[in-house]
Amino acid sequence: MAQEDRAKEIAALRAFNRVYTNRLGLLNPHLDGSPFTLSEARILYELAHRSAPTAAEIARALHLDPGQLSRTLKRFSDRGLVETRDDPGHGRHQLLFLTPAGQAAFDALEANTRQAVDRLLTALPMFRRKRLLAAAGAIATIFQAEEGPSVTLRGLRPGDLGRVVERQAILYAEEYGWNQDYEALAARIVADFHQSFDPLREAAWIAEMDGRMVGSIFLVQGEDRKIARLRLLYVEPDARGAGVGKMLVDTCVHRARETGHERLDLWTNSVLVAARGLYLRAGFKLVSEAPHHSFGHDLTGQNWSLEL
Repeated sequence: MAQEDRAKEIAALRAFNRVYTNRLGLLNPHLDGSPFTLSEARILYELAHRSAPTAAEIARALHLDPGQLSRTLKRFSDRGLVETRDDPGHGRHQLLFLTPAGQAAFDALEANTRQAVDRLLTALPMFRRKRLLAAAGAIATIFQAEEGPSVTLRGLRPGDLGRVVERQAILYAEEYGWNQDYEALAARIVADFHQSFDPLREAAWIAEMDGRMVGSIFLVQGEDRKIARLRLLYVEPDARGAGVGKMLVDTCVHRARETGHERLDLWTNSVLVAARGLYLRAGFKLVSEAPHHSFGHDLTGQNWSLEL
């Protein structure tokens, strides 16, 4: 990635952090009008939601410096909010418990926080509220993930046909300058697929990463019952290199064999270099090619086939 692009990404995330901390009042010395700072409130939350934790356990969960945590726990103890007991299973460990006063302090903090967040959400129009909650869910999923995103394939759901047409039309316009003639073609393909769908000989798959659609492929019955067609393969730019395209093509080829087809054909254009690489690796052979003017450009169309 170019340094300029990385600098823009860093600036965008820092700008989000400034807006987020300011909007939620996280820079205030006390959170939501309570006597606690943000870090104290998070420690109190962990104490209220864990069963007899140790200080080390909380420090690991919150990525806190043990010394900082120790000082906070001492302040809590001095205010009668926390008490410690020896761990019967480990003599050197001490278990932490909220006192009744500590539980009451947490309950008050929780009520104030809920009211503050409720005011924030209520002030937003429903459209923006839904966008905010969806974005918050996405951010939480990304930061809580312990491993890289995995690729999964699923069948079609309501709305997928339109989304496939939309994403392909946008991507081919952005990457190759194709006009809306391609969008119209893709729309006809999915409409015909749906109208004459044969579940015994046809199929379609949507690729997802972290629950987001990142690609598609369709297995379509040809005019000859022995021949199937591979159509509408695409992969989102930020998902390329993760094996999405290979998984889609391999799955389509495997299904074509299962349905008893003897050959799998496809039509593409020479400018789609990455897709052609996938077809070559899957065993497809170039059968013919010819120039044509489509989608606002002079292109070279190619027919590829795979004997099954």
